[in-house]
Amino acid sequence: MIMCQKLSSKNIMADPIQNAYIVAVDMGYGHQRAAYPLENIAALPEGWQTETRIISANNYPLIPRSDRIRWALTRKTYELISRVQGFPILGKRIFRLMDAVEAIQPFYPKQDLSSSIFSQKIVRNLVNGGFGKHLIDTLNRKPLPLIATFPLPALMAEIHNYKGEIYTLCTDTDIARGWVPVNAKTSRIKYLAPTVRVKERLKLYGVPASNIFVTGFPVPPMPQEKLGERIVRLDPSGAFRKRYEKLISLYIDSDSLRNSSGQPVTVVFSIGGAGAQVDIGLKILRSLSMQVRNNKFRLILVAGTSTFASDQFEAMIHELDLDNCRGKSVDVLYYKDKYMYFREFNRILEDADVLWSKPSELSFYAALGLPIIMSPPLGPQEESNRSWLLMMGAGFEQYDPRYANEWLVDWLHSGWLAKAAVNGFINAPRDATLRIADLVLRGVKNEIDDVNFV
Repeated sequence: MIMCQKLSSKNIMADPIQNAYIVAVDMGYGHQRAAYPLENIAALPEGWQTETRIISANNYPLIPRSDRIRWALTRKTYELISRVQGFPILGKRIFRLMDAVEAIQPFYPKQDLSSSIFSQKIVRNLVNGGFGKHLIDTLNRKPLPLIATFPLPALMAEIHNYKGEIYTLCTDTDIARGWVPVNAKTSRIKYLAPTVRVKERLKLYGVPASNIFVTGFPVPPMPQEKLGERIVRLDPSGAFRKRYEKLISLYIDSDSLRNSSGQPVTVVFSIGGAGAQVDIGLKILRSLSMQVRNNKFRLILVAGTSTFASDQFEAMIHELDLDNCRGKSVDVLYYKDKYMYFREFNRILEDADVLWSKPSELSFYAALGLPIIMSPPLGPQEESNRSWLLMMGAGFEQYDPRYANEWLVDWLHSGWLAKAAVNGFINAPRDATLRIADLVLRGVKNEIDDVNFV
């Protein structure tokens, strides 16, 4: 269980409200990954027997068959869209439909965006018809603050008269109109915004400013000494450290800048929850195979919970005759259980040097001092996340992965990756778990007010 270093069970037990319902959806990774660091404050309804205290709105004990069917259709549609977007004809047509639903209007010029969209009215009518009522009635037996990492459970809670406070934790650096209800101006849902941009966007959607709190996005803790060791590995020539010595000393203890040069640089490539972009991982593996064999790079291919991705990665490792490197300079991360995957993923990030992924919710992991290499974004939210990383100087768009053995080495020796690691560590917040617990359990408002944090 991942816990914020400043948040202890002792602090929680001393407060009038000890726990909250943390409600996610089992659809992709983003919404459950956002919930995972909050498990230490999570509660379950009496009598529930589950492996995690995070409630999955589309897969919980005794969920009605009608609700399960509705949720299953939503999940299958999402995964289909994510997988086929790369196909020339069908993919582009289907993806345009998703863009129409998830579209994010240009932020400038600022304008009133409070008018609802057609898809929201469909969802509202579905919930008014009873969708989600069983879950909310169950939670109403013992009302606690409810934190939803997907907009629909929060809407269900409001429409079905949930008696506790309702919060929505947004999971991208900018969000579509679909994150707020039709009647945003009169809704009692409160929002936990990961960025100032999300706060300003919510205000344009009609959400009262008093219902918006800028908390950041929950990420696992990162020991500072790990960051120091990473900077050394990402700066083999020492040029970056020499040029920015004073800046680095403000944020990193010099004792943590241990001499880890000579150790392999660990690259973690992670696919999305729908199993998209496996082909990129295969190209990276083939390109870096010589450096992996010579222990210059350590490559971890994250298949997540995708058996297909895991099989593909394993087959390529065997094809490239890298079986003897398994567990040393190459490995595949796969777990059938999603929360076991999150736990192990967070663990391997402590010793990682580069995170390569599409700009999903993992964009916020730049706060851990990890430079992000971005594979192509899928959808408007990820386009926004990409822009956010580029503006902070914490991420790079990938070059052709077939030639990663050339350009990745150049980026390493230039010091760019080390600089991106420091930029992310300085500019992106790491204490969202604490801020959320303070607000929801104790009523303490500890918002991010740094104007530079966009």
